[in-house]
Amino acid sequence: MNIMKFDIVVVGGGHAGCEASLSCARMGKKTLLVTGNFNNVADMPCNPSIGGSAKGIVVREIDALGGEMGYNTDKTLLQIKMLNVKKGPGVRSLRAQGCKVNYPKEMLKTLKNQENLELLEDFAKSLIVENNEIKGITTESGKTIESKCVILTTGTYLNSDILCGHESYKGGPHGEKNSMFLSKSLEENGLKIIRLKTGTPPRILKSSINFDEVTIEEGDKEPLTFSNFYEATYDVNNQRPCYLTYTNKETHKIIMDNLDKCSLYSGMIKGVGPRYCPSIEDKVVKFNDKERHQIFLEPERSDDIEYYVGGFSTTMPHEIQEKLIHTMDGLKNAVITKYGYAIEYDAIDPTELNMNLETKKISGLFTAGQINGTSGYEEAAAQGLMAGINAVLKLDNKKPFILKRNEAYIGVLIDDLINKGITEPYRLLTSRAEFRLLLRHDNASIRLTEYGRQLGLINDEKYNIYKNKLKMMNDLEEYLKNNYLEVNKENNEFLDKFNSSKIVSKIKLIDLIKRPEISIFDLLDYLKYDYNHEIAEMVEINIKYEGYIKKTQNEVNKMLKLEEKQIPEDINYDKVRNIATEARQKLSKIRPLTIGQASRISGVNPADITMLLVYLKKEYNND
Repeated sequence: MNIMKFDIVVVGGGHAGCEASLSCARMGKKTLLVTGNFNNVADMPCNPSIGGSAKGIVVREIDALGGEMGYNTDKTLLQIKMLNVKKGPGVRSLRAQGCKVNYPKEMLKTLKNQENLELLEDFAKSLIVENNEIKGITTESGKTIESKCVILTTGTYLNSDILCGHESYKGGPHGEKNSMFLSKSLEENGLKIIRLKTGTPPRILKSSINFDEVTIEEGDKEPLTFSNFYEATYDVNNQRPCYLTYTNKETHKIIMDNLDKCSLYSGMIKGVGPRYCPSIEDKVVKFNDKERHQIFLEPERSDDIEYYVGGFSTTMPHEIQEKLIHTMDGLKNAVITKYGYAIEYDAIDPTELNMNLETKKISGLFTAGQINGTSGYEEAAAQGLMAGINAVLKLDNKKPFILKRNEAYIGVLIDDLINKGITEPYRLLTSRAEFRLLLRHDNASIRLTEYGRQLGLINDEKYNIYKNKLKMMNDLEEYLKNNYLEVNKENNEFLDKFNSSKIVSKIKLIDLIKRPEISIFDLLDYLKYDYNHEIAEMVEINIKYEGYIKKTQNEVNKMLKLEEKQIPEDINYDKVRNIATEARQKLSKIRPLTIGQASRISGVNPADITMLLVYLKKEYNND
C-alpha cells in the first residue's frame, strides 16, 4: 500500500492553501500540500487584483503576522493605489492590480523552496476518520496519506459546475478537472454541505480596445507596499494604467431582452451568489433606475495582452456577451479572448466550526477559504494563515490563536463566520468592523507583529525592521512633545498660509498638529526635520484622532468584559429558562465560549443574554 506520513496535510493550493502550508512548515511541522495542478497554485481565476476596501488591510495583517500574500503582491504588481484617501484613516486601504502569470509563479517558487514542505499533484478523495478524529486522507490516485491534522482549502473546486447560457458542465474555474468525491466524504462524516455561486466577466484583447474613448485610471505616484517591512521595488512612473467605461441604454436593453437565455435568470443556478459582486444581469434588473454602470478595464498580465472587464460578470451565452461588450465606449471592436461564466461549488456551514477554524465534529480537521463560505482571495488567505497556525498549536497542545474583533479585520471575519453564519458568499467590508478606527492600514504591524514573532513566523530581519519603526515613532513623538513653535513673524506667516490662528505664546508642536488644518508633513518640512513618511503618517493619525481612539477603546473595554465571562463547555441550554427558541437553538449549535461571543450570534437578543447570565450565576456561581 502506498502510505505517506506527515504532521499536517493541506488540501488545495489556492490562496488559503498557500498561507496554510507555509505557516505550518515555518512553524516546524512536516507538511504536505496536495493540489490538483501545480500550474493553478495561487491562481487568480477572477480579477488578478489584491486588496480593496477592508481587504487591503487584511493583506497588511497577513503580512504583519508573517504571511506571504502581501510580499508576493509587492513583487508582481502592475499598479497600486490607496483607496479612500479623502476619507478618514479608518477606511483607507490599498488595492493592487497584479499579474496573473507572475503572482502564481513567484508563490510556487516560494512553496518549493520552503523547508519542511512537500508538494503533491493529486486530488483528495476522502477523509480518514476514526472516533471523530482525523487520521489523514486518501487521494484519487490511490495514495493513503496519514496525518495528525488536515486543512481543507478547496476553493471553488469542490463538486463545481461551470454555467454559461443554458450550458452546464463539471469543472474548475478554467474548465479543468475539479474535486468530485470529497463533498460526499464530508457529508458522510456529518458536515452540512451548502451550495454557493460566483462568477467572472469576459477578457478582451488589449489591441482591440479604443483607448481614446475611455477614461484613464492611473496608479498612485508615491511608493506603496503591502509589506510592513520592505520598501517598494516597482517603478512608480511605469505602472500599467486601468481604464473606465460605462454600460448604456443599449447594453441594458439587450440584457432585458435576453434574460431567459442567461444561466442566472433561466433557473439553472441553484447556488447563492455574492451580494457585493453581482453579475451585470443582476445590476440591470435590480437597479433599473440607473442609466449606466461603471465598467473597469484592467490589465491582467505584464505582457499586456489581455484586459479584464471589471464589473461585467455575466452568464449570458457567448453570442450575447459579444453584443453587450460592443455596446460600450472603447469596446465597439473588442475581441473577447475568454467569455464570462458562473461557477457553482460546495461549501460547508461555517457555524460548524470552532473559532480556531477546526470543525466541531471532527477533531484535527480544519477548513479555510471559500469552503467556509467566503469570497475573495484576501479572506481566503487570512483564513489559511489562521488555520495553519492553529493546526500547529493543536499538535503542540497549546492554546488556539484567536484574534479579537478589536485586534484585526481577520478577527472580525472569523467571528462573523462562526457566530452569524452565511446566506451568501461573505465579503469583508469596513462597515462590518465596529472598531475600524483601531484596525487601520497604517498600524497593522503595531497590532500584530508581536504575535507573529511569538508564533515563530516573523524572522529576525523583519523583527528588527519592526523594532526600528517603533523607535522612529517614539523619537518623533518625543520631538513633537518637547519642542515648541516660538512666537515670531516668520512662524505666524507659516500658520497664515494654512488659515490657521496666529500664536501669541509659544506652542508645543504636538498641540499644533492637533489643529485640523495643519499637516505634520508641512510642519516637519518647514522645520527641516528629517522624517520617514510612513512613520510621520502614523504619528499624525494618533495625534489628530486621539479623542476618537480613546472613545473607541472605551467601547472595546466594554466588549472585553463580556469576553471575560466564560460559558462552561458542558452547559445545557435546554435548562436555561425564558430564552427564545431561536436563541436556544443557535446557542446549542454554535456553543459559544464567552458571553461576548454569545451576544454576537444572530437570533440571540439582549433579553436572552440577560437570562443566560442569571442562569450562569445561579448554577455555576459565575459573575
